[in-house]
Amino acid sequence: MAIINQLKTTVLLGILSGILLGIGYWIGSTKGMFIGLAIAILMNFITYWYSDKIVLAMYRAREIKKKDNPNLYKIVQEVALATGIPMPRIYIIPTDQPNAFATGRNPKNAAVACTNGIINILSPIELKGVIAHELAHIKNRDILIATIAATIATVISYIAFMARFAAIFGGGDDRDGSNIISLLVLGILTPIIATIIQLAISRSREFLADETGAKTIKNPLALASALEKIHVAARRTPLRFGSPATASLFIANPFSGRSLINLFSTHPSLESRVKRLRKLAMAL
Repeated sequence: MAIINQLKTTVLLGILSGILLGIGYWIGSTKGMFIGLAIAILMNFITYWYSDKIVLAMYRAREIKKKDNPNLYKIVQEVALATGIPMPRIYIIPTDQPNAFATGRNPKNAAVACTNGIINILSPIELKGVIAHELAHIKNRDILIATIAATIATVISYIAFMARFAAIFGGGDDRDGSNIISLLVLGILTPIIATIIQLAISRSREFLADETGAKTIKNPLALASALEKIHVAARRTPLRFGSPATASLFIANPFSGRSLINLFSTHPSLESRVKRLRKLAMAL
């Protein structure tokens, strides 16, 4: 399954890149495309280097040391050793909602954040499964992949905006012609398609982190049990601060217990994740 998920990510990134090149060629405005590309790269460069500090501050996360929570520290230390990455910084988020996320541009500059809620409701082995999932994101360099996908999707959205602007305010003899309709279709549909593909990449990386983490601790059922508890509690106590734009960072969507439209979900469904983990448990 890991190879399939890696291949899926590669294919989806390729499709995103193909859409970008295709609409750039169709519009023919290379100058505008390069300006949009430069803006998106600069924005995502800043995000890549400083997103960990931004998101940790956004969720009021407080860094802890071993003396502050010896049990959590020991779990993270054991999983980091098993995963083969340096010990990440550990943060606590002051909320009763059970959740967690990892951040940082590479394994040497990584952090894992857990809420008070997840520490309180999960057993030590379930919490170990969650930590293994989060450290798998670090090991698999999912933050870098997410940044690349965001860069390409942002450029596509920028070009789509230019297409809509040209269709509405471009003027000329072709204003009521097929070219205007094509520009409007391009400007409306391409950012939607790009967003769907970007979210599909996010879901694929979640599946991969589930598998990598479960194999690391050799206990897929621990993570499956943790996910079930987290999803039930998330519906009861949605997060009251932070931004929905960061939902994909968490092990489960902290702002909603379920997605209205699966295509626009940042995470795979609970049912599909648990099913895969149980299947993996039978194979180990």
